[in-house]
Amino acid sequence: MTLAVNAIVLAVKDFDRAKDFYGKGLGAEPIQDYPGFVMFRLGEGSSPLAIYNRETAAQEAGVPSEGSGYRAFSLHHLVSDRTEVDEIMARAESAGATVVKPAEAAQWGGYFGYFADPDGNLWKVATNS
Repeated sequence: MTLAVNAIVLAVKDFDRAKDFYGKGLGAEPIQDYPGFVMFRLGEGSSPLAIYNRETAAQEAGVPSEGSGYRAFSLHHLVSDRTEVDEIMARAESAGATVVKPAEAAQWGGYFGYFADPDGNLWKVATNS
């Protein structure tokens, strides 16, 4: 057996806000849309991204819905150039994201920044150029 990620599911506190952020704000295309669950098509080669009501997701998994701190993962979006990094960071911020690390040159020669979606999930936008 080979392990694969076939979908990324984020459990969110405010479902409608998250749906607007990813759909209207960032332009992700919904491919499944049900009450409390939406799956979005992302770019070519990416697993789809779904949002799910946090309370319902916690009940389903049999765990508490509350927790805080670093979530032990971040989502990374790699692009071709610095201009694209800046454009995506700006679009995310205008859609309701919080820029947690403005884009800047990296010591390894690339360029990157981080934003947090409305539920605090971290996204890194980066380029190697």
